[in-house]
Amino acid sequence: MTDTALNGFDIQRIMDFLPHRYPFLMIDRVLECDSGKSLTALKNVSFNEPFFQGHFPGQPIMPGVLILEALAQATGLLAFCSMGEQRREKLYMLVGIDKARFRGQVTPGDQLRLSVELKRDIRGIGFYSCVATVGEQVVTEAEMMCSAQERQP
Repeated sequence: MTDTALNGFDIQRIMDFLPHRYPFLMIDRVLECDSGKSLTALKNVSFNEPFFQGHFPGQPIMPGVLILEALAQATGLLAFCSMGEQRREKLYMLVGIDKARFRGQVTPGDQLRLSVELKRDIRGIGFYSCVATVGEQVVTEAEMMCSAQERQP
């Protein structure tokens, strides 16, 4: 499969790559994927998200930890797009977060743009630079480490 074939894939293709399901699937569309290098995805933030009931009543704000989860899922998509069919035997796990910073709020109606870039891969652990934006505003930045592990039967 070429890099071009990975551009612009929808929720059905995302669910083929990731094991997450509602309400924990945090990516709605992949805009572009440069296999082994970078990926840009979208999360459409709706008032119907279950976490808005309690975070916070009267002033709904997407929890920062869920923005980080969305970025981690984007790293998983990039890894799975890069490894071909062997991805079906793997489970991609978040193993570390460094330098996480929250620079803005994400509220219902926002479109969260998730950009991840593979910086290096050392012995099966990928090191990623991750940025989440709403419009032109950076709302979250982090460095993440993720590792592909064998799925348990």
